[in-house]
Amino acid sequence: MASTGPEPGVIDLNCDVGESFGAWTLGDDDAILPLVTSANIACGFHGGDPSVMRATVATAAERGVAVGAHVAYRDLAGFGRRFLDCTPAELADDVLYQLGALDAFARAAGTRVSYVKPHGALYNAIVTHEPHAGAVVEAVAAFGDLPVLGLPGAAVLRLAEERGLRPVTEAFADRAYTPDGRLVPRREPGAVLHDPAAIAARMVRLATTGRVEAVDGTEIELSAESICVHGDTAGAVEIARRVRSGLESAGVELRRFAWCAS
Repeated sequence: MASTGPEPGVIDLNCDVGESFGAWTLGDDDAILPLVTSANIACGFHGGDPSVMRATVATAAERGVAVGAHVAYRDLAGFGRRFLDCTPAELADDVLYQLGALDAFARAAGTRVSYVKPHGALYNAIVTHEPHAGAVVEAVAAFGDLPVLGLPGAAVLRLAEERGLRPVTEAFADRAYTPDGRLVPRREPGAVLHDPAAIAARMVRLATTGRVEAVDGTEIELSAESICVHGDTAGAVEIARRVRSGLESAGVELRRFAWCAS
């Protein structure tokens, strides 16, 4: 399916959730899910476990939030933030496995997985890593006709469109950008933003003008159909609340880009 591009005055608001695991709690999913329109739910390879996955999907379904598969490299110890030099075939199998696991819980909750968003190191790798980008697209196509969420200009979005899948561009509320439109690596100072008011103003400008300030102060064009708030960022709930309020006050309609049961 060809990309339709951002619709003026309309944007999706997504968050990464379901990343708690066993005795470890990460983020406040119950508080942030009512504020967003789409939920990227961890599938057990970087975070999440069967009980967390099932509960998160059920809450999303109850709230009318679209369920997305937040697929990752098989790196639970590193929270999916380390590149894994696996073969494309291995990666395709891992992604398909994660899709199937989340889909089981979605069906049990009366909904279904309606899009795919890679996580962490995988998300960043498939901006330029063609073999891994192709593996993700292969897995998604094998599962079904699902939109793929990614960074504008990423190889994975180009390959998804070539395969007949819908590419959906994404911006990050709580992350800084390089002048070429990439995310500033987390290890560098200023990579993660924390001021809810400043973040909200930044996202309103993005949604209304298609522009955002890079880390060096230059302005860049950034076409995005969805805005992400990381669930594990400190103050994530307040950030999401401020971003949603700011967008609505500016007359921007918050709307899911993918199917949802309700």
